[in-house]
Amino acid sequence: MLAQFLIAFAAALAAVVLFRLLAVGTKRRRPEQARLERDVEPIVFLFRDRVLVDATSPARLLLSVMPGDSDWQRVMGWLASRLPQETGLDREARPPRLELTGDNGFRLLAEDLGSGHLRLTLADPTAANAGIVVDSLSFAAMEHELQILRSTIDHSPMLAWRQDGQGHVTWANSAYLQMVEEVSDGETQWPLPRLIDLPAATVPAQGTVQVARRMQVRNDQHGRWYDCHIHDVADQTVAMALPADAAVRAERSLREFVQTLTKTFADLPIGLAIFDRDRKLQLFNPALIDLTGLATGFLTARPTLFAFLDRLREARMVPEPKDYRSWREQMNSLEAAASSGRHVETWSLPGGQTYRVTGRPHPDGAIAFLLEDITSEISLTRKFRADLSLGADVLDALDDAIAVFAVNGELILSNRRYTTIWNTPPRGTLEDQFAHWTAACGDSPGLAALRQAFAQPASDPARNGAIAGPTGGLLSWSLRSLSGGRTLLRFQAMVDLASVDHPVRQQTGQGSADLPGDSPEQSVAQQA
Repeated sequence: MLAQFLIAFAAALAAVVLFRLLAVGTKRRRPEQARLERDVEPIVFLFRDRVLVDATSPARLLLSVMPGDSDWQRVMGWLASRLPQETGLDREARPPRLELTGDNGFRLLAEDLGSGHLRLTLADPTAANAGIVVDSLSFAAMEHELQILRSTIDHSPMLAWRQDGQGHVTWANSAYLQMVEEVSDGETQWPLPRLIDLPAATVPAQGTVQVARRMQVRNDQHGRWYDCHIHDVADQTVAMALPADAAVRAERSLREFVQTLTKTFADLPIGLAIFDRDRKLQLFNPALIDLTGLATGFLTARPTLFAFLDRLREARMVPEPKDYRSWREQMNSLEAAASSGRHVETWSLPGGQTYRVTGRPHPDGAIAFLLEDITSEISLTRKFRADLSLGADVLDALDDAIAVFAVNGELILSNRRYTTIWNTPPRGTLEDQFAHWTAACGDSPGLAALRQAFAQPASDPARNGAIAGPTGGLLSWSLRSLSGGRTLLRFQAMVDLASVDHPVRQQTGQGSADLPGDSPEQSVAQQA
């Protein structure tokens, strides 16, 4: 019995001690909990004429993470993204007390205190984590990451914004705000205007990304172009507009350049055909149709190079080959030569035309072929060559020896008679010819007179004389000026010394100037 009593007494005593300990612990926690509840301050802003004059600590912390230039713009922009209707706080005539409710129980209480003072109280009674305390390291890490993200998006040149299902802009980066200020003459009001209208057809499905059409923003009569990228996040649309002015200018320049080339190619008399790396026709001009006679529909169908050449062969617009195999090998050689470097061929067609075909390699393995009708050029060349040949035949048929010297003394033309008399090559200089004449007939007064005549002005009429020929006869010479400073020298046989008496022949052979008589032959012999 005594043992049972002691056990019961000990149990009762333990229960009393445990109850007292629980009571003390409860009393100790209640002041700490009360202090924690007192530390959770409300979010209150006090403005005077849209200038912040006071705010609670949570309000200042919230204000530090809001984008915008001024405190008023930050708060108005933040409220516009959380309230479905306009607050009307920007208006001069506002009610003395205004209470608005947003999604998830968010409440705004706006109180006009007079003298331009406006107090804004924000409350979120349904927030489950309103009293959670975050350690300082985690909070500092979150603030640092938030600062990095905000700085990155604000320094980006692209326009970034969010808009709800009604098209209201709920958030925008600094580039967007700056553009709004430029468009609205430096005044920014919430809700922000939409700089770029996003058509409903371009809004993609949930979680997908789509590049919208290129759009333009007008500013001071100068348009800025942007490439818009859109995707959905929850019930809002996020849009990012990348500057595209440089791309638009480049595309415009390229388009104008292509138009210029197209007009130039259309006016060219030379047929042009450009084949890509797969040897399909990509570009041709009207002259190609005129020169080849191929149908426009066939060319616009982008045939291959060999289909193009086969059609030319059927139209008899290529040189007639002996057989198809040799022709195909010839076309393969043409394609290979054109792809490796510039290649030029002359096609003599069965119809009498003559085409010059030029193949040039282009970047990325493309080939360009140029077809030029040179029939008239070939005819003119042939006629010119025939005229030259006729002129040479006429000179060779003359009994006189003809030689033409350039202004620098170069022998540029001579006939067959000149070569036969002096036995000299048809090329050389004037000094070479004088040396040959001296070696053939000796140094004589007539040869000296000829040298002096070359040095006289072209207007001097006395530019003729005679010399002893290499075979013993007398040769009269005369000089005549031609265009371009050229000089024509003509030798003509005058006296055949073989038919003269022996004394006269002997004196002429010795270069004597003493011939009897007063006849013209006597004066000529004296010069010789």
